[in-house]
Amino acid sequence: MTPGLLIRGCGVARPKVERRARHPGRKRHPDRLVFQGILFVLHTGIAWEHLPQELGFGSGMTCWRRLAQWTEAGVWPRLHEVLLAKLRSADALDFSRAAVDGSHIRALKGGSKTGRSPVDRGRSGSKHHLITDATGIPLAVTLTGGNRNDVTQLIPLLQAVPPVRGKRGRPRRRPDVVLGDRGYDHDKYRQLVWDLGVKPAIARRGTEHGSGLGTQRWVVERAFAHLHWFRRLRIRWEIRDDIHEAFLTLGCAWRRLKKAVLI
Repeated sequence: MTPGLLIRGCGVARPKVERRARHPGRKRHPDRLVFQGILFVLHTGIAWEHLPQELGFGSGMTCWRRLAQWTEAGVWPRLHEVLLAKLRSADALDFSRAAVDGSHIRALKGGSKTGRSPVDRGRSGSKHHLITDATGIPLAVTLTGGNRNDVTQLIPLLQAVPPVRGKRGRPRRRPDVVLGDRGYDHDKYRQLVWDLGVKPAIARRGTEHGSGLGTQRWVVERAFAHLHWFRRLRIRWEIRDDIHEAFLTLGCAWRRLKKAVLI
């Protein structure tokens, strides 16, 4: 099944571009092929200008422009939201608990949402912050500078989880429990989590290992390993933060895309 059919099967509307009646110019390259080109860059990490023309995806600039247009139209968050609804309708989402974590990447060209990383000799970097359900399915992801502490993104991550439909009644948005490592140990944020109706299960600093959280929290680390399998997400090459966030959201959705459509 091709990517174009998968997006259509999920019910995600792509922005329509009207062709001029007078002096229409060259025909617009098919969205399906351009989407395949975007995925090729996401998987391989290749530079846009090096996208092989013989593959038929169009030029790298065409793919980049289309990615920017779809990003401005909000296609990728909508795609992720629809897929989560399909997974929930098939009882494939577990909101009994969620796990959060952050992962640093280099940002070689700088840009917004970058900062001097304390774990990379002060080099410019960014951080991916991820929240998953109990099975490791990404619920939301955010991007910050590499100098931001993980705990500052705990509340934004919980608030970034979209309302997940798929069953009768109100959409589900909050997990019952959120798991975090010692980087999230702060009583102020524990209280903020309680205020959202979520129970915090966060390891305390200075305590011995063996609390048992690792046996449940490892799913978010596995999700990061799957996410950074996409080479475009291992190192940030985009100066524009919204383009990198588009890749990030698409990476979260793509691994579940075919499964969700076939459910």
